[in-house]
Amino acid sequence: MVQELTLSIEMLVVMGLLSVTIALFAFELLRVDVAAICVMVLLGLTTLLPGLEPLVSREELFSGFSSNAVISVIAVMIIGAGLDKTGLMGKVASLILQKGGKTEKRIIPLVSGTVALISSFMQNIGAAALFLPVVSRISDRTAIPMSRLLMPMGFCAILGGTVTMIGSSPLILLNDLLISANRTLPAEQQMDTFGLFSVTPLGLALVATGVMYFVLAGRFVLPATSKTDDKRISRAADYFENVYGIKGELVEIRVTPESPQAGMTIHQLEDANPDTPVILALYSGDVVKVPPDREEIIWVNTHLGLMGDRQQIERYCRDNHWEVLGEPDRFADVLNAQHSGIAEIVIPPGSSLIGQRIGDIKPRRNFGTNILQIFRSEDVIRHDFRDQVLQPGDTLVVHASWKDLKSLSRSSDFVLATDVKYEDLRTNKVREAAAFFLLGLVLFLVTDSLAISLLTGAMGMVLSGVLTMDEAYTAVSWQTVFLLASLIPLGIAVDQSGTAAWIAQEILRLVGDVPDWVLQVVIALLATFFTLVMSNIGATVLLVPLAVNIAVAVDADPALFALTVAISTSNSFLIPTHQVNALLMGPGGYQVADFMRAGGIMTILFLLVSLLMLNLLM
Repeated sequence: MVQELTLSIEMLVVMGLLSVTIALFAFELLRVDVAAICVMVLLGLTTLLPGLEPLVSREELFSGFSSNAVISVIAVMIIGAGLDKTGLMGKVASLILQKGGKTEKRIIPLVSGTVALISSFMQNIGAAALFLPVVSRISDRTAIPMSRLLMPMGFCAILGGTVTMIGSSPLILLNDLLISANRTLPAEQQMDTFGLFSVTPLGLALVATGVMYFVLAGRFVLPATSKTDDKRISRAADYFENVYGIKGELVEIRVTPESPQAGMTIHQLEDANPDTPVILALYSGDVVKVPPDREEIIWVNTHLGLMGDRQQIERYCRDNHWEVLGEPDRFADVLNAQHSGIAEIVIPPGSSLIGQRIGDIKPRRNFGTNILQIFRSEDVIRHDFRDQVLQPGDTLVVHASWKDLKSLSRSSDFVLATDVKYEDLRTNKVREAAAFFLLGLVLFLVTDSLAISLLTGAMGMVLSGVLTMDEAYTAVSWQTVFLLASLIPLGIAVDQSGTAAWIAQEILRLVGDVPDWVLQVVIALLATFFTLVMSNIGATVLLVPLAVNIAVAVDADPALFALTVAISTSNSFLIPTHQVNALLMGPGGYQVADFMRAGGIMTILFLLVSLLMLNLLM
């Protein structure tokens, strides 16, 4: 017969620390990482109190910083940054734009499924942030409100974290918690750790559920229009349309044999037809030129990238026998909002360009810029830029690549009035990035050592030049690292002090003699609740020891109960407390009620599917 546990002073202290932790997280009294560090410090101070058995040893107090889980999280972040730095993720995004069509039922599965796949190997917040501009562009081109695309993408980014054991911080942390729990278990109840793809069938089922949910019920649960606050800063495209009347619609056309402009230079075309849309790009002879030089000849079958109001462009093309094509193909990458856009350039009083004709400066050839308008005092110049003489204070509205605009910002001849966030991609390092990413996965499959395997892949990224060491440091979310490392000793204290066992005993006494699956449902509900009011890492650290003790008490599988906790901490859809949901709330114009409506059903589906799959396959 198992001896009944009695409440001790040490247990009371641990429960007091648990209460403080939950209060700090739930009411956001401190930043989550600061709160976690404070709890670790309080735990350390208890070792100095006379007459109190140490809740953790002084060596274990800082063991979180050297744990496999923390090292693995750091390595995953670096590997994800390396893949992004090569532009590999951007190419995936561009492919979706070409294949996605213009209907919700095609776009949602493509975008959400791809984000889920990426999220299974990198932090879900990174996957969601990567696809935010992609969804924005899709929304602009299809007239589908972002509010109907962002929530499915965000939910599937969270669900994708359940596909592999490195997809989310709770799953990375789980094996360490199992090893820690094994110290207090008899030999016959010791738990094996999980492999990289142990949860893949379960994760894929959850992702499929999420995708099908929004495909079938999205029109009922998603808001039809964005409810953005009027005071919120508009996107750059909205700004330029409102201030300058410039619409950023990008259209690809082909010059047909019937076109009277065939054989003309861009210069001749623009002089002969002042209403010609802005020509941003040209494809001829297997070469893409962005922007094209004014002396470039327009041949039959030349592809041009035009910017302006789509109806006006289509009318111009009909009149001049230019064929309007579908979504940009030849220019899909170069005209992507991630690579180029509209900006304001001011000519300062000391600029050496003052007094020079724009035609002599050749801004397209020398600076890679297409001038769209010139603002001079109260005048707006929309045509005939070539003969204009630059004056101090002239504001040039231009379209250019972010790379060229970044170069202009270093020149004393210009003042860039638009914030440019250009990152120089290392596209020549795609093979190295992919190779070291795969190496990390293969090593883990062969050796079952997650931290060493992933750190090998991460350092390979640095040594091969995919990332510099400074960029690797920048890629790491140190807030997440300190949050995770600071809460690990609290989890050890909950387990070793007997607190988890005592709480498990009381829960069993409260629910009575019930089947194991009922207890599993209770654990899943607890994890779901905790992850809504505190971090999923904190919920995992606190509840895994509890779940293990409940399973041991009723002679159930403790590893299954522990995995139930780690999976259920991804069930964070009801309110926008998860990082991904918080990221998308502003751009999607969502309100809490939107998450409660769509997330409430998703929460129930998650519980049903996850519990069913856990018991069928695990």
